[in-house]
Amino acid sequence: MSQDNEQQNKETSRENASDELSFAQMFDQEETSQDILSPGQKVTAEIVRISQEWIFIDLGGKSEGSLASSELLDEAGNLPVKEGDSIEVYFLAAKQNGKIFTTKMAGAAATAHLEEAFHGSIPVEATIQKEVKGGFEVKIGTVRAFCPFSQIGLRRVADTDQYIGQSLSFKIIEFKENGKNIIVSHRKILEEERVEKKEALQETLEVGQTVEGTITSVRDFGAFVDIDGIEGLIPISEISWGRTSDIHAEVEEGQQVKVTVKKLDWDNDRYSFSLRETLPDPWDVCSLQEGTTVSGTVARLADFGAFVTLSPGIDGLVHISKLGAGRRINHPREVVQEGDVVEVRIDSIELDKKRISLSIPLSEEAQNRLKKKKKKNDRPDDMRQEFQQFKKSGGDKGADMGTFADLLKGKIGQ
Repeated sequence: MSQDNEQQNKETSRENASDELSFAQMFDQEETSQDILSPGQKVTAEIVRISQEWIFIDLGGKSEGSLASSELLDEAGNLPVKEGDSIEVYFLAAKQNGKIFTTKMAGAAATAHLEEAFHGSIPVEATIQKEVKGGFEVKIGTVRAFCPFSQIGLRRVADTDQYIGQSLSFKIIEFKENGKNIIVSHRKILEEERVEKKEALQETLEVGQTVEGTITSVRDFGAFVDIDGIEGLIPISEISWGRTSDIHAEVEEGQQVKVTVKKLDWDNDRYSFSLRETLPDPWDVCSLQEGTTVSGTVARLADFGAFVTLSPGIDGLVHISKLGAGRRINHPREVVQEGDVVEVRIDSIELDKKRISLSIPLSEEAQNRLKKKKKKNDRPDDMRQEFQQFKKSGGDKGADMGTFADLLKGKIGQ
C-alpha cells in the first residue's frame, strides 16, 4: 500500500470516529433534554408496573417516574388502570428515588408543593368547608384557601349550600405571602374540560343533528341550552310550533331537552338550536275539516285580514272582505283585536301549502242587512238593462220611449 493511501485511510477513520462521537453526544443530549422537566409540566406516559403504594410510568428512553396509587383509587377503593395504559400526569419534583408525578395534588403532597402547583397550573384537590363573605373557605390538606362565588362554577351560584362538604379539583390562581393568602378556582377546571369537549364535538357535530342538552337559563327572547361542550340559544321562535307568548310556561332551567342543531359558528362561539323541530309538525296531524265552524284566537292583524290560531302551530286567514259582516271596513282592527276569541268557518284547506282560508259566520241580523243591501243594489241594474233596450230600439228616435232620465224618474216613482 502506498504512503498516500495509508494516510487517506487514517483520515477517513478519524472522520468516522468523529461522526460516531458526535452522534453519541447528540443522543446523550437528547436524553438529557427529555429528562429535564419543569414542575407542573404535563406529560403522557405508559404505566409499566403497579405496586401497592406506587404506579411506575415510562417517560420514554431510559427515564421513569412514579405517582401514588392512592390518587387513582375510586370510591370503592379499586384501581381503574392497569399496566400498559396511558395516563396524563403532572411533574411534581425530582427525588433521590426518581421523578415524582401527580394527577392532582391532595393532602400532604399538596401542602408541601402548593407553590409548584401555582406556577405549574397543577390541579389541587380541596374540600369546601363553609361559606364566607364573597365565596367559600376550602382546605387543601391542612392549608386554608379561598374560592370566590364567581370561581365555583361556569354560571352564577344560586344554591350555595349544595357545595358545602364537597371535594373538588381546583387551580390556584393566586399564591401570596408564602401560602398564607391562596385563591383557588374550580371554574378554571371546568373551562379546560369544556375546551376539550368542544374540540371533540367539533369533530362529530353537524347541522341537522338531534342532540340532548340541558336548559341553563331562560330569557324573554329564548332559552340557552348546554349540550355538554358548548352552550347555544334556542330562539323563542324555535321553542314550539305555536306562538310562544310566555316562554317560561314552555321550558325551565335544568330541564332535559332534545334539540336540532340549526347553526354552528365555532370561531365566534355562536350556536343555535331548535326545540320545535324535534316535536311533531301539527300540519301532519291536522284533523280540521272544510265547511265546519270552530273557535280560534286572533293571533295578529294585517292590512289584508286577520290571522286566527285554530290549534297550536296552525293559523288560518280571515280576509278583510269577510270581516265586516257585509259592510266595508278599512282595517281588521275595526272589527277584531289580537287575543279575541272568535267563531270562524273553514272555507278551504291546503295542507301542502299549510294554508287555511276562513270567514266569520254572519248573524241573522247581518244576513238580513246584506240581503237588503243586495236588493237595493239590484235596482240600478234593472234600469241599466232598460237603458240598453232603449239604445237598441234607436234611442230618442223611438216614438214613445222618452229619455233615459224620464225612465229613471218613472222607475224611482214606482
